[in-house]
Amino acid sequence: MAILVVAASLLAVPASAELEHPRQRFLRDAQAGLFIHWGLRTSPAHTGCGTWESDVTNGGWNARYWVDEAKKLHAQYIVLATFHSRLGYARPWPSAIPGSCHTKRDFLGELVDATDAAGMRTILYMTDDPQWWNEGLPSGQSWLDSAAYSDYKGHDVDLHTRDGFGEFGYDNFVEVMRRYPNLSGFWIDNDNAYWESHGLYERIRQDRPNWTLSNNNEDTPIMDMISNEQKTGMSPSYDYPQAVYTAAPRLIEADYKLPVSGAWWYDGSNPSVDQHLTLGRYVANAGSSIKSLMAETAQVNGRFPSNQEAFNDFANTYLDAIWGSIGGTEGGGYSFGGLKPGFWNDGAHGVTTVSRTDPDLHFVHVVTKPSGSTLRLRDNGYRVTGVTNFRTGARVQFTQAAGYLTLTGVSTWDQYDTVFRVTTAGRQGIHTGVTMSASTSASGHAASAAADGDYRTFWDSDKTTPVSLRFDLGSAKPVRYLGINQREDSVAYARSDTEQSARIKGYRVYVSTNGTDWGSPIVSGTLPGHRGVAFIDLPVTTTRHVRLEVVSTYAASSDSTRYKRLRVDEAWVGGEYPGGGGGSAGAEAESAALSGRAVGAACAGCSGGAKVRFIGNGTANYVTFTVRSAVAATRQLTLDYTVDGGRSFFVSVNGAAATEIPVSGTSWDTPASRTISVTLAAGVNTIRFFNDGANAPDLDRITVNQSL
Repeated sequence: MAILVVAASLLAVPASAELEHPRQRFLRDAQAGLFIHWGLRTSPAHTGCGTWESDVTNGGWNARYWVDEAKKLHAQYIVLATFHSRLGYARPWPSAIPGSCHTKRDFLGELVDATDAAGMRTILYMTDDPQWWNEGLPSGQSWLDSAAYSDYKGHDVDLHTRDGFGEFGYDNFVEVMRRYPNLSGFWIDNDNAYWESHGLYERIRQDRPNWTLSNNNEDTPIMDMISNEQKTGMSPSYDYPQAVYTAAPRLIEADYKLPVSGAWWYDGSNPSVDQHLTLGRYVANAGSSIKSLMAETAQVNGRFPSNQEAFNDFANTYLDAIWGSIGGTEGGGYSFGGLKPGFWNDGAHGVTTVSRTDPDLHFVHVVTKPSGSTLRLRDNGYRVTGVTNFRTGARVQFTQAAGYLTLTGVSTWDQYDTVFRVTTAGRQGIHTGVTMSASTSASGHAASAAADGDYRTFWDSDKTTPVSLRFDLGSAKPVRYLGINQREDSVAYARSDTEQSARIKGYRVYVSTNGTDWGSPIVSGTLPGHRGVAFIDLPVTTTRHVRLEVVSTYAASSDSTRYKRLRVDEAWVGGEYPGGGGGSAGAEAESAALSGRAVGAACAGCSGGAKVRFIGNGTANYVTFTVRSAVAATRQLTLDYTVDGGRSFFVSVNGAAATEIPVSGTSWDTPASRTISVTLAAGVNTIRFFNDGANAPDLDRITVNQSL
C-alpha cells in the first residue's frame, strides 16, 4: 500500500493554497518550539518604554539564554511575543514608525543572530487586536498613539479600531521584512480584514518567499501552519491531538503553557510545571506529527522562574534518553503508516512514531501504562521482526496474531514514557489493485481517492448516511479485515455542541461474489470515535466484493458543519494477518450485534477502549457475533470479560442448546479471560452470549482460534 512521504516531495503551490512548500522544511523537521511572551506588562509592569528597556538591559538580558533554554526542551525555533495586545504593544526593535513603544536596543535582531548561530530559527509574533489599548493604564490613557501615527501617515488613523490598527500592523510587517532578512517568519494572532483586503500575505510571499506564516486557531489557506491554543477537556488530558481539527499534510502546531497556572506572561508568580502532563503532550503531539509550541514566562531580565528552569533541566536529560524515538520521526497510524496509536489494553494509552528514513523502524510510546505486564496493539499489517526496550536495548518477548502485536513480560514501566523499538519486514497481506466506488460522493472527492495511496486526496460522502464504500478485488480472494484512515479534520471527542467528531460510528459489512447479491451483513458494530487508523475484523471468508456501509457518524445535528460528514483518506482490505491467514480471528464485543439493553460502554482497560454492558437479566438483552469457518470443526474460543465477583454467560452456537460458562474476576475495569470449545459449521456461524435469568458479566472481546 502506497504511503505518502511528505518529506520527500514538497510541492510549490499558489499563495491561495499553501499546503506544502520547501520553505516549510525547518518546521516539518522540527518537533517543538519555545513560545516567549515578554513585554512592557511583564511583572513588575512598566508604563514607560524607556524605563522598561533600561530595566531589561540592567537586568542582564541576553538572547543566548533563551536559546540555551530552548535547546533543553529540544526545541528548534523560538516564537517571540512582545508586540502583544495584553503586554503593552511594545516592539522590541528600533522602529521608524510611531504609534506604540519601540526600543532603541535591537532585542529582536540579537535574538535572530543568536538562533542563527545555534542552527535554530526565530519567528515573530504579531497581533491584530487593539481592544486592550487601555489595559493596566489609568482611565483615558492608551498604549497606542493614534495622533503620532496619523501625522506619520498624513491622514487620520484611529489605532483603537481594527482597520486603523490593521494599517499600523501592516507597516510594521513591512518594516520587519526590510530590517531582518534572517528572520524565519510571522506567527499571527489573528487575521485582520485590513491585512487581507490590502494583500499583506501576498506581499510577504513576494518580499520574503522563504518565510513561513502561522495563524492562531484560524485555518487560513495561505498560511503554512495552523496553531491550536491551550486545548483542554480531552481524556487522557495529555492527548492534545484529540482537540486538533485540521488534517495532515497541513502543518499543525499545539501551543500551550508549561506553568500549571497563571498568565501566558510572567505575573510575579512561580507556579510548578506538571511533568507528566507536559511530557505527555510533547510525546502525544510527536505521535501525530504535531509541533509542540511550549510557552514559558520570561521575567523582565529574560530569565524564567526557577520552577520552569528546573523543568527545562529535567526535560533536557529526559528527552536526550529517548530522542532517537522522537527526533527524525513522524506520527504512526496516519499518512506515514505505522502501528496503531491511542487506547490499548488494560488501561494503556500512548502513541507510535515512524522513522522518516526507515519505514520499517517504529517506536511505541506508552504514556499511560497498562495495569499488568502485557501490551497489545494493532500491527497495521506490519510483520514484526524484533522488539527491544529503547532505553536499555533489552529484548522484549512478543507474539503476533489476528492483527495484534502483543508484548509480554514487561516488568518495569517508566512513569512518563516507556519506549519500545520495533523493527518490521514491511506490510503483508494487503490487497492491491482494488477498485473502489461509493453509493454517494461529493463533487471532486470520488471513492477512488481512498485507494490512490495519496493522503492529500480523500473520499467525501457528501453528508449522506447510510452510505456505502465498495471494494472490488478483481477476483475472489480471502478477506480478513478492513483498514480505514479517516480524515483527521475534526476533534476526536464532543468538545462542544458545535465541535464534534466526524468519524464512523455504526457500520455493517457485506460480501458478494458478483457485486449485486449482498445478503445479510457478515459483521456489524460500532467503531470508537478515535484518531488514527481504524480496523474492522471480518469472519474468515473468500470473496470478490466487499461493501462497508456506514450507518451513522458521531457528530450530532447541533454541529451543522460536521453532522453526517464523512471523509476517508485511504481504505484497504487485508487478505491475511502478518504471518499468514490462519491463527486467531478476534472481534470486539462493541462491534458485534447488540440487542435489547446491551450497549457499548467506555472501558479504558479493555481492548479498543470499550466493552458491552447490560447483557442478560431478560431474554431480549444479548450479544451476537458472526464468525466464519473454512470447514466444520471444533475451535477454541477465548472470551475477555470484566466482572467483580462471579457471574455466568450462556453461549449458544447457531441456535443450538446453550452452555453455561461460569466466570469470576476482581475488576469491572480490567479484563480477565476464559477459553472454551465451540463447534462451528463450515461457512457462517452465529455465537450468542446471554443470561436470561440474571445479569451477565460485561464482555470485552472474543477470539476464535482458526487453526485446525
